[in-house]
Amino acid sequence: MSFKAEYIWIDGTEPTAKLRSKTRVLADGAELPTWGFDGSSTNQAEGHASDRVLKPVFSCPDPIRGGDNVLVLCEVFNIDGSDHESNTRALLRPIAEQFAAQEAIFGIEQEYNFFKDGRPFGFPVNGYPAAQGGYYCGVGADEVFGREIVELHLDRCIEAGLAICGINAEVMPGQWEFQIGPVDALTVSDHLWVARWLLYRTAEEFDVAVTIDAKPVKGDWNGAGAHTNFSTKAMREGYAAIITACESLGADQEKVLEHVKQYGHGIEDRLTGKHETAPWNVYSYGVSDRGASVRIPWQVEVEQKGYIEDRRPNANVDPYVVTRLLVNTCCTALEKADQV
Repeated sequence: MSFKAEYIWIDGTEPTAKLRSKTRVLADGAELPTWGFDGSSTNQAEGHASDRVLKPVFSCPDPIRGGDNVLVLCEVFNIDGSDHESNTRALLRPIAEQFAAQEAIFGIEQEYNFFKDGRPFGFPVNGYPAAQGGYYCGVGADEVFGREIVELHLDRCIEAGLAICGINAEVMPGQWEFQIGPVDALTVSDHLWVARWLLYRTAEEFDVAVTIDAKPVKGDWNGAGAHTNFSTKAMREGYAAIITACESLGADQEKVLEHVKQYGHGIEDRLTGKHETAPWNVYSYGVSDRGASVRIPWQVEVEQKGYIEDRRPNANVDPYVVTRLLVNTCCTALEKADQV
Protein backbone atom coordinates (compact mmCIF):
# COMPACT_ATOMS: atom_id res chain seq x y z
CA MET A 1 0.00 0.00 0.00
CA SER A 2 1.01 3.61 -0.55
CA PHE A 3 0.28 6.69 1.53
CA LYS A 4 -0.04 10.40 0.79
CA ALA A 5 2.32 12.96 2.28
CA GLU A 6 1.16 16.58 2.09
CA TYR A 7 4.34 18.67 2.01
CA ILE A 8 3.67 22.10 3.56
CA TRP A 9 6.00 25.09 3.46
CA ILE A 10 6.08 28.85 4.01
CA ASP A 11 6.63 30.88 0.86
CA GLY A 12 8.43 34.17 0.18
CA THR A 13 5.41 36.43 -0.28
CA GLU A 14 5.83 39.87 1.28
CA PRO A 15 4.84 41.57 3.49
CA THR A 16 3.12 38.44 4.86
CA ALA A 17 4.20 34.95 3.85
CA LYS A 18 1.65 32.41 2.64
CA LEU A 19 1.39 28.68 3.13
CA ARG A 20 1.89 26.35 0.16
CA SER A 21 1.49 22.59 -0.10
CA LYS A 22 1.57 19.70 -2.53
CA THR A 23 1.11 15.95 -2.33
CA ARG A 24 3.62 13.14 -2.74
CA VAL A 25 2.61 9.47 -2.89
CA LEU A 26 5.09 7.21 -1.09
CA ALA A 27 5.45 3.47 -0.64
CA ASP A 28 4.29 2.03 2.65
CA GLY A 29 7.05 2.33 5.25
CA ALA A 30 9.09 4.83 3.23
CA GLU A 31 10.88 7.64 5.02
CA LEU A 32 9.93 11.18 4.13
CA PRO A 33 12.41 12.29 1.48
CA THR A 34 13.78 15.70 0.65
CA TRP A 35 11.76 17.16 -2.23
CA GLY A 36 11.82 20.21 -4.50
CA PHE A 37 9.54 22.87 -5.92
CA ASP A 38 9.38 25.81 -8.31
CA GLY A 39 10.52 28.79 -6.27
CA SER A 40 9.75 31.20 -9.09
CA SER A 41 6.05 30.58 -8.45
CA THR A 42 6.30 31.20 -4.68
CA ASN A 43 8.41 34.38 -4.59
CA GLN A 44 11.46 32.33 -3.57
CA ALA A 45 13.49 32.21 -6.80
CA GLU A 46 13.98 33.68 -10.25
CA GLY A 47 12.77 31.74 -13.26
CA HIS A 48 16.26 31.14 -14.65
CA ALA A 49 17.27 29.31 -11.43
CA SER A 50 13.97 28.27 -9.93
CA ASP A 51 14.63 25.03 -8.04
CA ARG A 52 14.30 25.16 -4.26
CA VAL A 53 14.51 22.35 -1.72
CA LEU A 54 12.01 21.09 0.88
CA LYS A 55 13.39 19.29 3.93
CA PRO A 56 10.85 17.74 6.33
CA VAL A 57 11.17 18.98 9.93
CA PHE A 58 7.84 17.97 11.46
CA SER A 59 5.15 15.46 10.49
CA CYS A 60 1.83 14.40 11.95
CA PRO A 61 -1.22 12.35 10.98
CA ASP A 62 -3.36 13.90 8.25
CA PRO A 63 -6.81 14.27 9.85
CA ILE A 64 -8.45 15.17 6.54
CA ARG A 65 -7.35 12.19 4.45
CA GLY A 66 -7.08 9.84 7.42
CA GLY A 67 -5.47 6.41 7.28
CA ASP A 68 -1.68 6.37 7.16
CA ASN A 69 -1.52 9.71 5.35
CA VAL A 70 0.56 12.50 6.89
CA LEU A 71 1.10 16.25 6.91
CA VAL A 72 4.75 17.22 6.49
CA LEU A 73 6.03 20.67 7.47
CA CYS A 74 9.24 21.60 5.67
CA GLU A 75 12.03 24.14 5.79
CA VAL A 76 13.12 25.73 2.52
CA PHE A 77 16.73 25.51 1.38
CA ASN A 78 18.74 26.56 -1.65
CA ILE A 79 20.10 23.80 -3.88
CA ASP A 80 23.59 24.29 -2.40
CA GLY A 81 22.22 23.33 1.02
CA SER A 82 22.20 26.84 2.49
CA ASP A 83 19.18 28.24 4.28
CA HIS A 84 16.83 30.13 1.99
CA GLU A 85 16.37 33.75 3.03
CA SER A 86 12.67 33.10 3.66
CA ASN A 87 13.50 30.28 6.11
CA THR A 88 12.88 31.98 9.45
CA ARG A 89 12.86 28.65 11.27
CA ALA A 90 16.57 28.38 10.54
CA LEU A 91 17.14 31.64 12.47
CA LEU A 92 15.22 30.35 15.49
CA ARG A 93 17.05 27.04 15.78
CA PRO A 94 20.41 28.37 17.10
CA ILE A 95 18.73 30.83 19.50
CA ALA A 96 16.54 28.09 20.95
CA GLU A 97 19.61 25.91 21.39
CA GLN A 98 21.70 28.71 22.92
CA PHE A 99 19.16 29.34 25.69
CA ALA A 100 17.82 25.79 26.03
CA ALA A 101 18.86 25.61 29.69
CA GLN A 102 16.34 28.33 30.54
CA GLU A 103 13.48 26.06 29.39
CA ALA A 104 11.44 28.72 27.60
CA ILE A 105 7.86 27.77 26.74
CA PHE A 106 5.13 29.56 24.81
CA GLY A 107 1.41 29.69 24.29
CA ILE A 108 0.21 31.62 21.23
CA GLU A 109 -3.37 32.85 20.82
CA GLN A 110 -4.16 32.88 17.09
CA GLU A 111 -7.01 35.22 16.18
CA TYR A 112 -8.49 35.16 12.67
CA ASN A 113 -11.54 36.28 10.70
CA PHE A 114 -13.86 34.45 8.34
CA PHE A 115 -14.98 36.13 5.12
CA LYS A 116 -17.84 35.01 2.87
CA ASP A 117 -18.70 36.54 -0.50
CA GLY A 118 -16.21 39.35 0.05
CA ARG A 119 -17.49 40.52 3.43
CA PRO A 120 -16.91 39.46 7.05
CA PHE A 121 -18.87 36.31 7.82
CA GLY A 122 -21.93 37.39 9.79
CA PHE A 123 -22.06 40.94 8.42
CA PRO A 124 -25.39 41.70 6.70
CA VAL A 125 -25.41 42.25 2.93
CA ASN A 126 -26.24 45.90 3.48
CA GLY A 127 -24.98 47.92 6.44
CA TYR A 128 -23.27 46.78 9.60
CA PRO A 129 -24.12 44.38 12.43
CA ALA A 130 -24.60 45.44 16.03
CA ALA A 131 -21.50 46.88 17.67
CA GLN A 132 -18.99 44.50 19.15
CA GLY A 133 -19.65 43.35 22.67
CA GLY A 134 -22.01 40.38 22.54
CA TYR A 135 -19.94 38.31 20.13
CA TYR A 136 -17.02 37.54 22.45
CA CYS A 137 -17.46 33.96 23.70
CA GLY A 138 -21.05 34.32 22.51
CA VAL A 139 -23.71 31.73 21.87
CA GLY A 140 -26.69 31.81 19.53
CA ALA A 141 -27.22 32.24 15.79
CA ASP A 142 -27.43 36.03 16.12
CA GLU A 143 -24.06 36.21 17.90
CA VAL A 144 -21.88 33.45 16.46
CA PHE A 145 -20.94 32.70 12.86
CA GLY A 146 -18.83 29.81 11.59
CA ARG A 147 -18.91 27.56 14.63
CA GLU A 148 -19.19 24.41 12.50
CA ILE A 149 -15.88 25.29 10.81
CA VAL A 150 -14.20 26.05 14.11
CA GLU A 151 -15.35 22.82 15.76
CA LEU A 152 -14.21 20.73 12.80
CA HIS A 153 -10.85 22.51 12.78
CA LEU A 154 -10.44 21.82 16.51
CA ASP A 155 -11.21 18.14 16.02
CA ARG A 156 -8.71 17.90 13.19
CA CYS A 157 -5.96 19.62 15.18
CA ILE A 158 -6.52 17.15 18.01
CA GLU A 159 -6.48 14.20 15.59
CA ALA A 160 -3.22 15.52 14.14
CA GLY A 161 -1.67 15.55 17.62
CA LEU A 162 -1.09 19.30 17.66
CA ALA A 163 -0.69 21.11 20.97
CA ILE A 164 -3.98 22.96 20.61
CA CYS A 165 -5.44 23.86 23.98
CA GLY A 166 -8.59 25.87 23.32
CA ILE A 167 -10.89 27.92 21.08
CA ASN A 168 -13.25 30.85 21.57
CA ALA A 169 -15.36 33.30 19.60
CA GLU A 170 -13.84 36.79 19.51
CA VAL A 171 -15.18 40.34 19.65
CA MET A 172 -16.56 40.83 16.13
CA PRO A 173 -18.82 38.63 13.99
CA GLY A 174 -16.93 35.84 12.28
CA GLN A 175 -13.81 36.38 14.38
CA TRP A 176 -12.38 33.43 16.31
CA GLU A 177 -9.28 32.32 18.15
CA PHE A 178 -7.44 29.09 18.82
CA GLN A 179 -4.52 28.59 21.18
CA ILE A 180 -1.39 26.48 20.78
CA GLY A 181 0.81 25.61 23.76
CA PRO A 182 2.36 25.63 26.26
CA VAL A 183 5.36 24.11 24.49
CA ASP A 184 8.88 25.12 23.44
CA ALA A 185 9.62 27.70 20.74
CA LEU A 186 10.13 25.36 17.80
CA THR A 187 7.16 23.18 18.70
CA VAL A 188 4.70 26.05 19.20
CA SER A 189 5.79 27.56 15.88
CA ASP A 190 5.64 24.30 13.91
CA HIS A 191 2.25 23.42 15.35
CA LEU A 192 0.87 26.91 14.75
CA TRP A 193 1.83 26.84 11.07
CA VAL A 194 0.25 23.41 10.60
CA ALA A 195 -2.86 24.52 12.51
CA ARG A 196 -3.10 27.54 10.20
CA TRP A 197 -2.88 25.24 7.18
CA LEU A 198 -5.61 23.03 8.59
CA LEU A 199 -7.78 26.09 9.20
CA TYR A 200 -7.48 27.31 5.61
CA ARG A 201 -8.03 23.79 4.30
CA THR A 202 -11.07 23.17 6.52
CA ALA A 203 -12.70 26.49 5.63
CA GLU A 204 -12.32 25.57 1.93
CA GLU A 205 -14.95 22.89 2.44
CA PHE A 206 -17.47 25.56 3.48
CA ASP A 207 -16.53 28.01 0.72
CA VAL A 208 -15.36 30.42 3.41
CA ALA A 209 -12.09 32.36 3.33
CA VAL A 210 -9.82 32.89 6.33
CA THR A 211 -7.75 36.01 6.90
CA ILE A 212 -5.13 36.71 9.54
CA ASP A 213 -4.82 40.37 8.53
CA ALA A 214 -4.11 42.60 11.50
CA LYS A 215 -7.04 44.94 10.82
CA PRO A 216 -9.41 43.16 8.44
CA VAL A 217 -12.25 45.61 9.05
CA LYS A 218 -11.54 49.30 9.45
CA GLY A 219 -13.38 51.45 11.94
CA ASP A 220 -14.54 50.70 15.47
CA TRP A 221 -13.65 47.00 15.45
CA ASN A 222 -10.84 45.19 17.21
CA GLY A 223 -7.96 44.02 15.06
CA ALA A 224 -6.67 40.46 15.06
CA GLY A 225 -3.66 39.54 17.18
CA ALA A 226 -1.51 36.62 18.19
CA HIS A 227 -0.99 37.36 21.86
CA THR A 228 2.13 35.46 22.87
CA ASN A 229 2.44 34.02 26.36
CA PHE A 230 6.00 33.36 27.47
CA SER A 231 7.90 32.04 30.45
CA THR A 232 11.22 30.55 31.45
CA LYS A 233 12.01 28.22 34.32
CA ALA A 234 13.11 31.24 36.41
CA MET A 235 9.87 33.07 35.63
CA ARG A 236 7.83 30.04 36.62
CA GLU A 237 9.67 29.99 39.94
CA GLY A 238 9.88 33.66 40.95
CA TYR A 239 8.44 37.14 40.37
CA ALA A 240 11.77 38.96 40.07
CA ALA A 241 12.39 37.15 36.78
CA ILE A 242 8.94 38.26 35.56
CA ILE A 243 9.89 41.89 36.11
CA THR A 244 13.32 41.40 34.54
CA ALA A 245 11.68 40.00 31.39
CA CYS A 246 9.16 42.86 31.22
CA GLU A 247 11.86 45.49 31.70
CA SER A 248 14.10 43.92 29.06
CA LEU A 249 11.41 44.26 26.38
CA GLY A 250 11.27 48.01 26.95
CA ALA A 251 14.94 48.58 27.76
CA ASP A 252 15.13 51.36 25.16
CA GLN A 253 13.25 52.56 22.11
CA GLU A 254 15.55 50.62 19.82
CA LYS A 255 14.56 47.40 21.54
CA VAL A 256 10.87 48.29 21.40
CA LEU A 257 11.04 48.95 17.66
CA GLU A 258 13.16 45.85 17.02
CA HIS A 259 10.23 43.79 18.25
CA VAL A 260 7.16 45.61 16.94
CA LYS A 261 8.57 46.07 13.44
CA GLN A 262 8.83 42.28 13.18
CA TYR A 263 5.52 41.52 14.86
CA GLY A 264 3.53 41.38 11.62
CA HIS A 265 2.45 43.65 8.77
CA GLY A 266 -0.01 46.40 9.68
CA ILE A 267 1.16 46.82 13.27
CA GLU A 268 0.41 50.55 13.23
CA ASP A 269 -3.17 49.92 12.07
CA ARG A 270 -3.84 47.56 14.97
CA LEU A 271 -1.76 48.96 17.86
CA THR A 272 -3.47 52.34 18.10
CA GLY A 273 -3.94 52.64 21.85
CA LYS A 274 -7.61 51.69 21.40
CA HIS A 275 -9.44 48.36 21.20
CA GLU A 276 -7.38 46.75 23.99
CA THR A 277 -3.99 47.73 22.60
CA ALA A 278 -1.11 49.99 23.54
CA PRO A 279 0.27 52.45 20.94
CA TRP A 280 2.68 50.61 18.65
CA ASN A 281 5.65 52.86 19.50
CA VAL A 282 5.08 53.20 23.25
CA TYR A 283 6.08 50.34 25.54
CA SER A 284 4.32 49.59 28.80
CA TYR A 285 3.59 46.66 31.06
CA GLY A 286 1.15 46.15 33.88
CA VAL A 287 -0.80 43.66 35.95
CA SER A 288 -4.13 42.64 34.40
CA ASP A 289 -3.81 45.52 31.90
CA ARG A 290 -5.04 44.66 28.41
CA GLY A 291 -4.17 48.18 27.31
CA ALA A 292 -0.48 47.56 28.00
CA SER A 293 2.11 46.21 25.58
CA VAL A 294 2.81 43.35 27.97
CA ARG A 295 0.30 42.05 30.51
CA ILE A 296 1.21 40.31 33.74
CA PRO A 297 -1.84 38.14 34.57
CA TRP A 298 -3.36 38.92 37.95
CA GLN A 299 -2.75 35.42 39.27
CA VAL A 300 0.94 35.75 38.46
CA GLU A 301 1.22 38.74 40.78
CA VAL A 302 -0.74 36.87 43.45
CA GLU A 303 1.36 33.72 43.18
CA GLN A 304 4.60 35.67 42.55
CA LYS A 305 5.54 33.42 39.62
CA GLY A 306 4.27 32.39 36.19
CA TYR A 307 4.37 34.01 32.75
CA ILE A 308 3.84 37.21 30.76
CA GLU A 309 1.66 37.97 27.74
CA ASP A 310 3.11 40.07 24.94
CA ARG A 311 -0.04 41.56 23.43
CA ARG A 312 1.68 43.28 20.51
CA PRO A 313 2.13 40.51 17.89
CA ASN A 314 -0.34 40.64 15.00
CA ALA A 315 -2.40 37.67 13.90
CA ASN A 316 -0.18 37.54 10.80
CA VAL A 317 3.07 37.35 12.78
CA ASP A 318 5.57 34.64 11.90
CA PRO A 319 5.77 32.50 15.08
CA TYR A 320 9.40 31.60 14.34
CA VAL A 321 10.20 35.33 14.50
CA VAL A 322 8.23 36.29 17.62
CA THR A 323 9.54 33.33 19.63
CA ARG A 324 13.13 34.05 18.54
CA LEU A 325 12.86 37.71 19.55
CA LEU A 326 11.33 36.94 22.95
CA VAL A 327 13.84 34.21 23.77
CA ASN A 328 16.80 36.31 22.67
CA THR A 329 15.75 39.48 24.51
CA CYS A 330 14.33 38.03 27.71
CA CYS A 331 16.73 35.12 28.15
CA THR A 332 19.75 37.37 27.59
CA ALA A 333 18.48 39.71 30.32
CA LEU A 334 17.70 36.84 32.68
CA GLU A 335 21.12 35.33 32.07
CA LYS A 336 22.79 38.64 32.95
CA ALA A 337 20.61 39.07 36.05
CA ASP A 338 21.57 35.60 37.21
CA GLN A 339 25.25 36.52 36.95
CA VAL A 340 24.93 39.61 39.15
